[in-house]
Amino acid sequence: MNATPVFAEQIEVFFDGDCPLCKREMGLMQRLDKRRQIRFTDISAPEFHADHFGLTFDDFMAEIRGRLPDGTMIQGVEVFRQLYAALGWRWLASLSRLPVVSHGLDFGYRIFARNRLRLTGRCAGGACELPQHAANTPARTSG
Repeated sequence: MNATPVFAEQIEVFFDGDCPLCKREMGLMQRLDKRRQIRFTDISAPEFHADHFGLTFDDFMAEIRGRLPDGTMIQGVEVFRQLYAALGWRWLASLSRLPVVSHGLDFGYRIFARNRLRLTGRCAGGACELPQHAANTPARTSG
C-alpha cells in the first residue's frame, strides 16, 4: 500500500454515465455527498482511459469499480459499502456485511451486472454488446 494517498476523498467510484440507472444513482449520491468524500469518475467520458488503472474498458463495464485513497481497487457490492460509509451511513455498510445479507447482495448484484445493458434498455437490435469507448479503440490511420 502507498503511504501517500492518491486522492483526498474516501473513495473514487467509476460509473457508466451512459447508463440511465447508474447516472441517476450517482447523481443522487453526488447530491447527498455534502462533505465531498466521493470522487465520481464517468467511464463513458472521452477522457477516461481504463489502462491508466491497469484494467480494460470491458473490466469497468462488467461491474462497478472503485478505488480507495491508497490506490486499492475494489469492485461489486464492496463499492456500495464504501460509498455508503463515505456518506455517513456506516450502519448500512455494516448491515450489508452480515453473512446472509452479504451473500444475497453479492448474488443479486452479479445477476444485475450481467444483465445491466438489457435491463436499462441499451441493447441494440437484440444484441447486448459492450459499447466501444473512444480511448480503447485503435487509432485510425490514413492509408
